[in-house]
Amino acid sequence: MSNHNQISDVFSQPYPAAPRNIGLIIIDMQHDFCGPTGWVAQLGENPANTAAMIAPIQRLLHACRAAGVTVIHTREGHLPDLSDLPANKQWRTRQHGLGIGDRGKTGRVLVRGEPGWQIVEELRPLDGEIVIDKPGKSSFHRTDLDARLRQLQISHLLICGVTSDCCVQATMRDAADRDFHCALVVDCTAAVETPNHQAALAILAADGGRWGKSVTAEQAMYAVQELR
Repeated sequence: MSNHNQISDVFSQPYPAAPRNIGLIIIDMQHDFCGPTGWVAQLGENPANTAAMIAPIQRLLHACRAAGVTVIHTREGHLPDLSDLPANKQWRTRQHGLGIGDRGKTGRVLVRGEPGWQIVEELRPLDGEIVIDKPGKSSFHRTDLDARLRQLQISHLLICGVTSDCCVQATMRDAADRDFHCALVVDCTAAVETPNHQAALAILAADGGRWGKSVTAEQAMYAVQELR
């Protein structure tokens, strides 16, 4: 089977011309979402599902780096003075207990520069990789991600990270609306609650994939390796 067919199996036509036209976007793999003492854990929820994504994403990340795929990391967080935090967003998070900006075991929740806001060490960005700091759910909301992708001539996105029912699907929907070809790597994304994750995957896969394709990490890694 040709390289082009392998890539079209992962994305859809038209296929990317080269690895440099593909971006791997790793969404919000931060201590607050994945760590044993992060925000999710402090809310009394179990971060096991999100933490379980670290190892498979690490394998996908290594394969994409080796193939020359552009890597983009995102972090959800707000300025220390909270000037970019909508009052409604803060109020809603406080209904669960500890809210954004409040001080917890890993510093102030989702505040830039705090320990909980940092990306987990296993997935630490390398020098030169793109890091997008976002104040909202979508990686495109109030960021320069769209402009940076277009400047790099990236047309196709492999999407993974957490959480599947929130920031991951918000990013995928926005990317599709901006005419990027998307592939959700289903075994490299999770939600805190398993039923929410399953529902999110079902919505994203409906009608053959309203906003892009759903693929496995093995399929994605094979495709980018073949394109080299």
